[in-house]
Amino acid sequence: MSAAKGAPDLVLKATAITRRFGGLVAVNKVDFEIPRGMIAAIIGPNGAGKTTFFNVVAGIYAPTEGHIEINGKRLISPPTGASREPALLLVPLIPFIGLALYFLLVVGGLAGFYEGVLSVVLALLGFVSVLLLTIVRPLWYVRFIKRFGITRPARPNDMVEAGLARTFQNIRLYKSMTVLENILVGAHVHLRSGFLGTIFQTRRTRDEEASVERESRELLAFVGLAGTENEIATSLPYGKQRLLEIARALAGKPQLLLLDEPAAGMNPKETAEMTALIRRIRDEKNITILLIEHDMRVVMGISDRITVLDHGEKIAEGQPAEIRSNPKVIEAYLGRGAASGH
Repeated sequence: MSAAKGAPDLVLKATAITRRFGGLVAVNKVDFEIPRGMIAAIIGPNGAGKTTFFNVVAGIYAPTEGHIEINGKRLISPPTGASREPALLLVPLIPFIGLALYFLLVVGGLAGFYEGVLSVVLALLGFVSVLLLTIVRPLWYVRFIKRFGITRPARPNDMVEAGLARTFQNIRLYKSMTVLENILVGAHVHLRSGFLGTIFQTRRTRDEEASVERESRELLAFVGLAGTENEIATSLPYGKQRLLEIARALAGKPQLLLLDEPAAGMNPKETAEMTALIRRIRDEKNITILLIEHDMRVVMGISDRITVLDHGEKIAEGQPAEIRSNPKVIEAYLGRGAASGH
C-alpha cells in the first residue's frame, strides 16, 4: 500500500498497545511505527516489556487495548464477542446432537446396531469439525463470525502471510532436521502445490520444490552457511545456529523482520559479523528490521532509530546520539543518581 503524499511509508504502526497479565501491566499504551527501509531497535532494562511488545506484534499475544497495522492493514486488535462464539457454534452442532440422541434410542433397542454406530461416528465428526474450526480458523470462518460481531486478532501464521518474520532470543531450530530442511520449512508459506500435487508429484510440484530448494541454498550462502546444507541443524556451532535461524526467517520473504537479541551469547568477532549481516539484509534485500538487543554497541552502531521502554512504557525515542544522552534513559539503566550527575 502506497503512503499518502508527504506521509511516511509505514511497514508497521502500533497504536496505544497495552497488554495486561491479570493485574500486571506489561506494556502500557505504547505507540510505535517503522517506516519502510529502517533499522529500528527497542531497548530497556530487564522487565521493561520489550519481549511482550514483540510478542504482541508477532501475533503471539493479543493486546488488551490498542491495535497494530501492517502495510496499512489492521491485523491485530483486542478480541471482541468471545462469549458469543460458543453459542454461534451450537447451531451447526444441532444435527449432530440429534444423531447422538438417536444413538440413545439405539441403546434402547429402537433401531439397528449399524445405524447406531453410524450416528455416533457422525456426531463425533461434527464435534471434531467444529473444534477444528476454532483452532485452524480459516479465512472464511473469520469472515463469517465477524458478521455476528465476533473478531479475533491475527495469529503468528497470519502475520507471516502478511509479511512478518521473527527470530527468538532462545534459538528455536528443528533439531532433528538438516540445515537445508530448516530453511525449507521457513519457505512453506509460499508453496502453492496442493495435497494431490504433493502425493502424485506433478510437474508443477517438482518445479516449485526445485525452485524453493535453489532459493534456500542461496539464502544459506547469503548468511555465510554455504556447504552446511546436509548437516544436522543442532550440530552447528552456536553462532552459526543464530545465522540459520535468521536464514529460515528470510525464507518466508518478509517485509518486516523481528530479531530478538540476535547478538546474544556471541563473541566480539561473531557480533561484528552479525551486525554486518543485519545491514546487508536491509540494504540488499530491502527488508525493514526491528530488533531487541542488550549489546549497546550493536544498537548504537546499527540503528536508525531507538525506542526505549521502562516498566512497560515508552520513555524515549530518537536517533542513537539522542538516546545516549537522554536523562530518562540513563536513569532507567543506571539509577536516578547517575541521571542527575550526567
